[in-house]
Amino acid sequence: MSAEGPAPRRADDPGAIAAAARLLQEGRLVAFPTETVYGLGADATSEAAVAAIYAAKGRPSHNPLIAHVASLDDAQAEGLFSPAALRLAERFWPGPLTLVVPMAPTGRVCGGARAGRDTLALRVPAHPCALSLIRAAGRPLAAPSANRSGRVSPVTAAHAREDLGAAVSLILDAGPCAVGVESTILACLDGPPRLLRPGGLAREALEQALGERLAGAAKPGDILAPGLLASHYAPRAAVRLDAQSLEAREAGLDFGGRFAPGARVLDLSPRGDLAEAAANLFSFLRRLDAAGPAAIAVAPIPRKGLGEAINDRLARAAAPRE
Repeated sequence: MSAEGPAPRRADDPGAIAAAARLLQEGRLVAFPTETVYGLGADATSEAAVAAIYAAKGRPSHNPLIAHVASLDDAQAEGLFSPAALRLAERFWPGPLTLVVPMAPTGRVCGGARAGRDTLALRVPAHPCALSLIRAAGRPLAAPSANRSGRVSPVTAAHAREDLGAAVSLILDAGPCAVGVESTILACLDGPPRLLRPGGLAREALEQALGERLAGAAKPGDILAPGLLASHYAPRAAVRLDAQSLEAREAGLDFGGRFAPGARVLDLSPRGDLAEAAANLFSFLRRLDAAGPAAIAVAPIPRKGLGEAINDRLARAAAPRE
């Protein structure tokens, strides 16, 4: 393995999934694709393996991880599901939805992955590579985004390699992620489900399935799930939101053709499609940041549907850096 880390291995190569599963069983780290972003996977039942995730990412240990499982049955062995949580899981899994639920007596996800809490975040990803890997490993996989903590999330195997280098033992490559933003996170604890983080599943679809409005977000400073830190998903350049035009030495992250075309402008969706914009968000942020602009100016983006998740990521990218 070079200092740059292992070259990505095609997920459909013979033996690739089995090799990755063996590494995970040995407590090693493996980057793999989901429908949302690439994840940095480790055995969620092993304190040592989970500690390696925090070290590789430079992630605060109070920031819990999502445990990925292959089925609802597997999830119910780890967590206790309220009627509302069960309804959501049956409707939207596999898919870009994470549910925070109480730990089950039979649960194996370790305290490190839960940041010491008696709750845990669970998801069944909708990606054939991810599901095959979880089944082959035979255990829940903790898998935050495969990048340095607080930075722009990876949506290709190359992004994961660039960010993590030799910290990861193997990178499975199945091409770009289809959704492009992380999962939506709901807390299904006391009271009605609460939206903790908007993501790849729109609020409207969840509220329609529940037949009621989602409750408000967590209290400030209450880190029940990933992605709740004020500064997150950030490029190296400063980010300026709701820009109407570009200033000197700025790059432009456009939406719907607001900015004049140019070498320093990338349009998330010239036709104003929010799903296309979400899929392009992190890749375009990385491409603009690589040119070293003074700042990245972001055109206004509607907040409906997936626009809620896009605006959430951009607001955290623009927040004061710690």
